[in-house]
Amino acid sequence: MAKIFITGSTDGLGELTAESLINRGHQVVLHARNEHRFRDAQKSIPDAEAIVKGDLSSIEETKSLAEAVNALGDFDAVIHNAGVYRASSKEIFAVNTLAPYILTCLIKKPKRLIYLSSGMHKNGKPALEEITSGKGNISYSDSKLHVVMLAKAVARKWPDVYANAVDPGWVPTKMGGPRAPDDLEKGFETQVWLAVSEDDKAKVSGSYFYHMKKADSHPQADSIELQNEFFTICQHKSGVKFIE
Repeated sequence: MAKIFITGSTDGLGELTAESLINRGHQVVLHARNEHRFRDAQKSIPDAEAIVKGDLSSIEETKSLAEAVNALGDFDAVIHNAGVYRASSKEIFAVNTLAPYILTCLIKKPKRLIYLSSGMHKNGKPALEEITSGKGNISYSDSKLHVVMLAKAVARKWPDVYANAVDPGWVPTKMGGPRAPDDLEKGFETQVWLAVSEDDKAKVSGSYFYHMKKADSHPQADSIELQNEFFTICQHKSGVKFIE
């Protein structure tokens, strides 16, 4: 039995991932953005181990969320699932890019880390100058490239952790919309597999997955120079340092 924490797990793919893991007998800690989502999660997923609250658009609340997670003990896996799509550039950067960086730095190191990206990251750009200036337009695609960069950098810096990024596909969730063409179950099965499977194909690091298979990611995600610059910027923006 594994113990897993999932961000953004009160609806959509996060909720489906949590339910799948609980049904397999694992301990799952949920994350809710606010009190309303917290109460909804209590009703919809009553078998969750615990629920922690925190608005990932706030640096201070994200730091407090990490403290709450650490208070619950050690985790076998953390799934960074939370994300926003139709939002301001500022919120996209805060939730999709900076929050997973902060939580990675502050939550006690698990055995496995899974970061939710998107096939749209291939249309993104690092946009590091825009982040530094605070004036740039950080798109959803940019933020999902940041997620892949983060996963690959963590895999390199923490060789004792399996850290990978996942493209769940364009699936019919609230974010994806009812006409999304991909299979909903395939949208969460890779995260579940990477979090708990003893399959050698799942016990790897620094990869980008689509439907349980390794896939090609944006070539700039592999740049160590860009990864290091990205970490420096995130440290400056958040006040949180990644400890190798």
